[in-house]
Amino acid sequence: MKRMKKLETQESDNTEKLISFLQKGLFKIFIVVLVIALILGGIAFINILPVDSENQENVNFLIENGEGTGSVIDKLYDQGLIRNTFVAKIYVRLSDGIAIYPGTYILSKSMSLDEIFTTLSTGNSLENEEHLVTFIEGKNMEYYIDKISEEFGFKKEDILSKLSDEEFLKSLIKDYWFIEEDILDKDIYFPLEGYIFPDTYAFRKDATIESVIKVLLDEMDHVLSNYKEDITSSSYSVHGLLTLASVVELEAVSEEDRAMVAGVFYNRLNKGIPLGSDVTSYYGVHKDLKEPLYDKEINECNAYNTRGTCAVKGLPVGPICSPSLSSIKAVLKPTDTDYLFFVADKNNKVYFAHTNEENIKKKNELIKNNLWPE
Repeated sequence: MKRMKKLETQESDNTEKLISFLQKGLFKIFIVVLVIALILGGIAFINILPVDSENQENVNFLIENGEGTGSVIDKLYDQGLIRNTFVAKIYVRLSDGIAIYPGTYILSKSMSLDEIFTTLSTGNSLENEEHLVTFIEGKNMEYYIDKISEEFGFKKEDILSKLSDEEFLKSLIKDYWFIEEDILDKDIYFPLEGYIFPDTYAFRKDATIESVIKVLLDEMDHVLSNYKEDITSSSYSVHGLLTLASVVELEAVSEEDRAMVAGVFYNRLNKGIPLGSDVTSYYGVHKDLKEPLYDKEINECNAYNTRGTCAVKGLPVGPICSPSLSSIKAVLKPTDTDYLFFVADKNNKVYFAHTNEENIKKKNELIKNNLWPE
């Protein structure tokens, strides 16, 4: 009996020793595994960090159609945008919902692995990303050239070269029903003056000068197509209508006044009287409307000037600005009136007259009452 108890005690001690040994062994294994995991985790963590957090220089990264993830990761590494291809591939495999789309993306070495793949999986490539630009009505082509250069970084001389390229202009005449041979007149300062419809546009970030111009013309096509019946029934060409609308744009502000001014201009045209518009004289000598206009400039001979001794009889050779829809509608649906003259005060209110004497009297009255524009 005593012998059996001794054996049982010995077996119990052996079991405890075995358990203790196993526990110590498992603990050691756990420690080793933990250390390895920490090392691997540290390596992985380091490799998902930005290559150079201080370097924010933009890098255009292209993903071709049909290009696989592995190839994309190799290219990212070759361009110095990620630290480790193996970690990147594991990251993509373990991440749900990552789908890489073709296109050109703006990346930088300051971006983490997560930021890079978030960008590549959005599909917001340069080809798809939109850039909003607003063009204001009543501005001339010099303004639009400055605006396009500022927004897209094109050189002004390159924009002007494209706008003056006869081969390009002829292709536009062929492609757009409202653009006519009139724009090729040698006396026109800017062939597409007046053909840019003022509005807010969404352009692709990778837009070219030519594509920008065509987006603008496409919108003018859309706008004018709504009034095609009125345009074709007019005794004036589209070019003539846009020219008159551009003058109306700068002579009046309200829709009512613009329709009246258009009616006055039609009366003068029908009677063979020059338009007598200051704004055409300003444009003819390349002057801002806020500057004073001198007699020698009023009498200067050019294809735009409708005042003075060299006044053009009829319409100027082309538009002098981009007219708004309000001004386009005014020349298509002018107010039926017998007025031949008008003046505007400094608050843009327009006064109409039948005779030049009445017009001069109104002008003197405005000057006396401190309402004449300075």
